Amino acid sequence: MLPRGLPQPWGRLCRWSNPFVQFLALTVVTFGVLAPLICQQFLYSYFYMRRWYLRPMSQESLKQSQEDGLSALRYFERLRTPNTSERLSGDAHHPWLLITIITVQRHPEFHYVLQVASRFHRLLQECGPPCRRHQILLCNVEMDPDSHWDAKLLSNFMATVDHYRGREKTEFSLNQFEKEKRDYTYCLEKSLQAYDPEYVLLVEDDAVPEEEIFPVLHHLLQVRFSKEYLQDALYVKLYHPERLQRYINPEPMRILEWLGVGMFLGPLLGFIYAWISSRSSLSWPVILFFALYSMLLVELVGRHYFLELRRLAPPLCSIMPVTECCTPAMLFSASSARRALGYLKELHCRPGFAKDTALYSLLRTKGERAFVVEPNLVRHVGMFSSLRTNGSPELL
Repeated sequence: MLPRGLPQPWGRLCRWSNPFVQFLALTVVTFGVLAPLICQQFLYSYFYMRRWYLRPMSQESLKQSQEDGLSALRYFERLRTPNTSERLSGDAHHPWLLITIITVQRHPEFHYVLQVASRFHRLLQECGPPCRRHQILLCNVEMDPDSHWDAKLLSNFMATVDHYRGREKTEFSLNQFEKEKRDYTYCLEKSLQAYDPEYVLLVEDDAVPEEEIFPVLHHLLQVRFSKEYLQDALYVKLYHPERLQRYINPEPMRILEWLGVGMFLGPLLGFIYAWISSRSSLSWPVILFFALYSMLLVELVGRHYFLELRRLAPPLCSIMPVTECCTPAMLFSASSARRALGYLKELHCRPGFAKDTALYSLLRTKGERAFVVEPNLVRHVGMFSSLRTNGSPELL
């Protein structure tokens, strides 16, 4: 009941039946109460309570990674060692897809490379005939190859190459960024020389594949891309940091997707509102409100979490123009890999110009194109960089 002295226009404005009052209440309840309560532990949400949860979540992630590493170690300890003919069976020397895992010794208690290799090994076993022409190659770029115990274990189960075995250690004088680039080009070049694959998936040793990686890759390479179109692309990224997947970011290609969210959800929520409120017609201001409301909700809750819905089926995964960071998992066709090798050998990496920046710079200087798959097809589990010292790692 309105106060007796309230002017008539204000009385009409403040009635609950007024859409303005309803929309104001919905906005306050959603963004002031419900979303902050529900999303306070969502790592990639604007509502994430970093001060409260970042440290304990980081410690829990390290603990879980250590447990996963021990599980991966037990996986290979239980696995029967194949003989040479079993390891090289099928189309071993001309696979359709060669998965090359680049590894270096770091924090052995986490067994990062075992986590990656065990997941790929299991997924290939479960995949069956569609993955018959897939192979795994381990590329050990540790300066002292024999000190990398996990790589030595894996050499019993998969083909392995050692970058620095029997070589002079002149690379000790290189800066770490240039060494990483040279290791990367060595593994890519060795993949082409030793196996002559149609495609190379270059994976770093802390990028654990998602369960759906092979169905999605098969769909993308066989359906979404024609072979000529993929070969025209320099590379396809399978990972982009979740914290950089927001709409409000220096990557304008996502703005169209964001507008599409509003154009789809605006009328949909508007029709639901009209049905609930028993309104006979739907006005443009109502559609506009719900379009802006839904766009703001998706951005603040976190685009990353809505991208996860695309995992329901391979055709739902999207292909977008590539962004700069980072290189945990990169897909090359044979021809594009040779072009990338030629380009990278001309460049010198240094602090501020790492190999991911070098690859991205080629799109502008060489007129190349590249793409990124969303959602990510690998999880970046490593919290310790091989380039930078980090004694207290955190998830963000």
